[in-house]
Amino acid sequence: MSTSTSAHPVFDQAPATESFREAVLNGLRREQKQIPSKFLYDERGSKLFDKICELDEYYPTRTELAIMREHGAALAEAVGPEARLVEYGSGSSLKTRLLLDRLRNDLAAYVPVDISKNHLLESAEALAEDYPSIPIQPVCADYTTAFDLPAPPRPARRTVGYYPGSTIGNFRREDARAFLAQIADTVGSDGGLLIGVDLKKDVEVLKAAYDDAEGVTAAFNKNLLRRMNRELDATFDLATFEHQVLWNEARGCIESHLHSTTAQSVSVAGESFAFEKGETIHTEDSHKYTLDEFSSLAARAGFDVESVWTDEQSYFSVQHCTVGNQTR
Repeated sequence: MSTSTSAHPVFDQAPATESFREAVLNGLRREQKQIPSKFLYDERGSKLFDKICELDEYYPTRTELAIMREHGAALAEAVGPEARLVEYGSGSSLKTRLLLDRLRNDLAAYVPVDISKNHLLESAEALAEDYPSIPIQPVCADYTTAFDLPAPPRPARRTVGYYPGSTIGNFRREDARAFLAQIADTVGSDGGLLIGVDLKKDVEVLKAAYDDAEGVTAAFNKNLLRRMNRELDATFDLATFEHQVLWNEARGCIESHLHSTTAQSVSVAGESFAFEKGETIHTEDSHKYTLDEFSSLAARAGFDVESVWTDEQSYFSVQHCTVGNQTR
């Protein structure tokens, strides 16, 4: 199925609202209540995340952008000529523009994939206007599950996945391996992957990045409650939940939670859920890696890490991987 904008078709494989309902109900029935982080990104959530990326405390975006500006030529060379570039979770495509600036006359197609349809449309329209020489084929889909790619309008030498930011850290380690293996299958034996990987660092730097002074990250997290109220007839009182950030040393990750400040009962899609005071909904993981840890993970998923670019403080990395012959 596809819908269209004035410039190009949108390949619509968006999941039904029912999948959100099922995920929420199943997650709230667990002993540790939890909801997959992908559901944070409705239209409002996506725009709030864009604001997070501009915060002083949130180092990943500006650090990754600096890496890409400094090493743009090498990154474009890694993609190669006449490639089809598939971006997973494209959002506003801010970082992608640094690649497209260098590849505008040398791409077979750019395929942004995002679950938020309206946000995807806005971004695709802007890119189509600014890069008229690049065929843009937006796909609305949950990229963490299997989805179909549109046929490129002209022959592509290879397919390269692009996964900027630190979003790979939202997956548990084994889920990250499975997701990377899925990308390897999608791009094929001659394919590649450019990926942003956040690195382990001082815990206080990490905590500040996920609990900013302005409260934008808190609003982003609590927007999930708004979404449930709107789409699932839930009765969450946002004033009785707080954004909570924890560092889990054993798991090597920042955990984000919605913390109930009082004992209460909430209805969601007609089902009642009791919350004890202090009980939480686990909404997001942000795993951090050493370079060796990520190289080992990538190898288990079928990728060889060919090149790594980092900043002076080694806060963040952009890595180029090619499909290898490892057992997945």
